[in-house]
Amino acid sequence: MDDFPYDVVGFDLDGTLLDTMQDLGHALNHTLSLIGRPAIPIPEVRGLIGGGTGQMLRAGLARTGGIDEASLPDLTARLIAFYADNIARHTALYPGGEAMLAGLEARGVRIAVATNKREDLARRVFDELGLTHRLATIIGGDTLGEGRAKPKPDMLIEMVRRTGARRAAFVGDTTYDIGAARAAGLPVVAVSFGFNDMPPHELGADAVIDHFDALIPTLQRLGQAAA
Repeated sequence: MDDFPYDVVGFDLDGTLLDTMQDLGHALNHTLSLIGRPAIPIPEVRGLIGGGTGQMLRAGLARTGGIDEASLPDLTARLIAFYADNIARHTALYPGGEAMLAGLEARGVRIAVATNKREDLARRVFDELGLTHRLATIIGGDTLGEGRAKPKPDMLIEMVRRTGARRAAFVGDTTYDIGAARAAGLPVVAVSFGFNDMPPHELGADAVIDHFDALIPTLQRLGQAAA
């Protein structure tokens, strides 16, 4: 459908396109158990996710007794190893995600991912879920080098460059996503069902959706309003 206003739509991964909370939570709790720390209830891990694996671990350590900087590199490596081995046991598209992706594809829209998760881990989870072939590009938090992850705009600027997008939009769930989209000059939609680090309507997105059924009509409305 040629009248759709965007030719590329980018997504954050954790808490936006995929519900990764259980697998991330189990990896975090496994790592905490290695040093005798108490487990964090899985639903409460939601508020620790968003800035990448390292930040999640730091938050978990701070919550359960404090951070020992000397042990952090080893613990991070152990967390990532466990997570990589168990990356898609519970992870799945959020409800309505499959129909939403199919609807965008039917409109000739290409799908991109820009995530603060390491690129190799992002690729691994999409491979295991059989979704990689549907993505035009995957940009991870380490893809462009240190210090260029969201909320800096670099990853989204690279997304536009790689895909040759004429008009792109972004979808996310945290201040990292909305900040990056704003800095890159892209319209942005927030999902209320993700790992929101602020109340969804306070994130500063152009629109907030409660289910993926609403994404395509929301993008259509935003595009028409900007025309």
